[in-house]
Amino acid sequence: MRIETYYKLEDLYKRYSGYISTKELLDEGFSNRQISGLTEENYLEKVCHGCYWMPRCGYKKPEDYKCIEVCLSDPRAVIATKSAWFYQGIIKTEPDVLSIATKRTDRSKINMNFPVERHYFSDSNFHLGKKRVETKFGSYNIYNVERAFYDMVRLKDGAIIEISNQLKAESEYHERIRKYAEILRWNPKP
Repeated sequence: MRIETYYKLEDLYKRYSGYISTKELLDEGFSNRQISGLTEENYLEKVCHGCYWMPRCGYKKPEDYKCIEVCLSDPRAVIATKSAWFYQGIIKTEPDVLSIATKRTDRSKINMNFPVERHYFSDSNFHLGKKRVETKFGSYNIYNVERAFYDMVRLKDGAIIEISNQLKAESEYHERIRKYAEILRWNPKP
C-alpha cells in the first residue's frame, strides 16, 4: 500500500474518535481495496457490516463497547435483561452473552465478534422503559432497571433469584416493578 494511504489514515485518527463507517472512509477518499488492506494489516478492525474500529487511533475501546457496536449494527436494538443491569451497575459480573431486544418485525442481521442473545418483542410494549445513552464513541438504547427485571421474570431467567434479593431491599425498585407489571398486564403467581 502506498505511504499516502497511511498519512490519510493518521489524519482520520485526529478527526474521528474510534469508530468510522465504510461510507465515511469512502468519502475520505479510501477505496474498498484500501479498506480491505488496512483491515488485514490491523489498522482497521471490522465491527459489523459497514463499521470499523480504528485500533491505532489513540483511544481504548470504552467499557460499554458491546452496546455501542450492537447499536451500530442495528440502531433499533435495545440492551435488555441481565446485560441492561450490568451496564447500569446493578450487578457486578458481566454476563457471558449480551442480551438485546428487537421488535418481532426486525429481521436485521446482527453478526458481532462476541456472543449475542436476541429476544423478539411485540411492537405494543417494545418502547416501554427504553432510554438512550449518549457517549463520545456513539449511542445505544437500553432498558431501565425495572423493565429489565420484568423481562427476566417473564423469560424465566435463572439469574433472577439471586438478583431479586438485591432488589427486595430497595423498595423504590420493588414499587416501580409492580407498576410495570400492571402496565404490561402481567400478574405473577404468589
